[in-house]
Amino acid sequence: NERRIFMNFLDFFGYLSSVIILISLTMSSIIKLRVINTFGSLLFTIYGFIVGSIPTAFLNLGIVIINIYYLTSL
Repeated sequence: NERRIFMNFLDFFGYLSSVIILISLTMSSIIKLRVINTFGSLLFTIYGFIVGSIPTAFLNLGIVIINIYYLTSL
């Protein structure tokens, strides 16, 4: 039963991360887009490591790094 609750939480965490990334793509300001996208990608990175999906984790970690690079250069 506890495992089921944990799995439901992980599903919710993954969906929440996806929704935040989706919302970021609706921003007209590139700064807002990158800030919100960084947050969503960071959550998705954590999710990927927790569920053992290394490609998901590393892809989103790369997105976080790219967003931080461009945010600091703006």
